[in-house]
Amino acid sequence: MTPTNRENPIYPRFITGIEPPADRTDKALWFIFRGRDILLKTHKNPGAIPRLMDIRDLGLPEVREQYLGMLEGTHCFSVELPSDTKTPEGMEFVDLRQAYSQMSEGCFELVNKAVQVMEWDRTNQFCSRCGTKTSQKPGERGKECPECGELFYPRISPAVIVLIKKGNKILLARSPGFPPDMYSLIAGFVEPGETAEAAVEREIWEEVGIKVKNVTYFGTQSWPFPNSFMIGFTAEYDSGEIRPDGFEIEDAKWFSADNLPFLPGKISISRKLIDYFLKEEGL
Repeated sequence: MTPTNRENPIYPRFITGIEPPADRTDKALWFIFRGRDILLKTHKNPGAIPRLMDIRDLGLPEVREQYLGMLEGTHCFSVELPSDTKTPEGMEFVDLRQAYSQMSEGCFELVNKAVQVMEWDRTNQFCSRCGTKTSQKPGERGKECPECGELFYPRISPAVIVLIKKGNKILLARSPGFPPDMYSLIAGFVEPGETAEAAVEREIWEEVGIKVKNVTYFGTQSWPFPNSFMIGFTAEYDSGEIRPDGFEIEDAKWFSADNLPFLPGKISISRKLIDYFLKEEGL
């Protein structure tokens, strides 16, 4: 089964769960990770998430397992495997950044949830305050230290991303880690004590040396690289000359709608912002 986009905004397609049912009789969707690679089928519905009664049906040596909830009546699990796990026949491990570009938005939302729950589980096995082994907090997506009582919930890191307009052009920038020739929007993490709007202005000034005005909220997206909550904005150019910082940004330019470079994938909020600009330009 390959999850698809949400169709009914009133009733959720996915219902979060903490404790797996003891009497499950149907196959479940298993989001299986080896590091940051996810296991996908290559035969009979290629690219789909494996649907099994149990992860042990594949003979895989799991490290940890977390119940996620139900997708339209189908139970979902997240599983962490050892780094040396061999690939089962008829399947392949795909790098998460590569996989997301091939998925539907609905599928990506669930993969996003699964990998972040897996990472939370993996990185909170012990209390960061006293070092005691943590335990699952009943009824919550949380871990509790039995010694000092410290609680550990999945960490979400807020980040801003902004489409900057100057007349009929937008600012696109290139990070050293991007695929060849790809450009995207300016983005960065919100610092402690900072508003999202202030983070927009600071990140733009730090990375490309210009000032903006009319910062306007656009939308949000959860993003698993590594555990970001992206807050999208639009803004208008105010003043300054483009000056890439040479660290986060190696190049930045103004692009018109009819002369765009290689762009991020369709399901990213970066691309949604760019497509919004294109729609405004009548393209």
